Amino acid sequence: MNNIKDIVNLEIYPIDTSSDFLKDCKKKLKKDSVLQLDNFISSKSLSKIQNEGNQLHPQAYYCSQNHTVLLNKKNMDLKLDDPCNVEVLSNKGCVPHDLIPISSDLIELYNSLVFQKFLENVLDIKKIYPYKDTLSSINYNYYEEGQQLGWHFDNASFAITLMIQSPDSGGIFEYINKGRNYEKNYIDKKLIRSVLKDEYPVNELSVKPGTLLLFYGRNYLHRVTAVTSQKCRILVTLNYNLEEGVSLSENARLTFFGRLK
Repeated sequence: MNNIKDIVNLEIYPIDTSSDFLKDCKKKLKKDSVLQLDNFISSKSLSKIQNEGNQLHPQAYYCSQNHTVLLNKKNMDLKLDDPCNVEVLSNKGCVPHDLIPISSDLIELYNSLVFQKFLENVLDIKKIYPYKDTLSSINYNYYEEGQQLGWHFDNASFAITLMIQSPDSGGIFEYINKGRNYEKNYIDKKLIRSVLKDEYPVNELSVKPGTLLLFYGRNYLHRVTAVTSQKCRILVTLNYNLEEGVSLSENARLTFFGRLK
């Protein structure tokens, strides 16, 4: 099992030593709602993770969902053309945590106190915790040709991802750094309507393999466009909780993994 210094490019991203670097990351995330750290994972470690992801690929569970931007089903109490009642499509494959080898660099990174402390500092969070269930902490996500992640706001307050493999075309991360204030129960329906009609300028991120991405997805509308190549998009999500002993809901586990344990 590797030490974190063999996994993370610490010379570029001194997450273990530099308070100035942490302050810069925190400032950028607060300003832009997204923090993109290219080449965060060392080339050697990335190669290992790519091989692991491709070996696990046949075990992925695939799901397809129609949902609103709030990740709900249609609400019959709302007008059908209400922008928060318009359904979009999300479909992908997923390999859950319990299928990832215990020797994986992903598990070493996820459990690293240095990495966790970095996340806590940048996200301005007192403490993060792994999921209690055996499926949800680390997930490989596979987007095959024609698959996508529809426009939505996250249920979680933040997202942490690692790009493992980019498709040859499509699979672009797009976002709007506004649209909702979850804390004040405010939603900009006019903006959402414009985005769903492709009438609003969006931000695009060119995310290369090895990139760590931190994103405030609860208040900012985002999607991944459909992959248009035979080479699939492989993304790892590193999922933490703000409270100890929390499991992903049974409905979500059945949806994304096809099983509860």
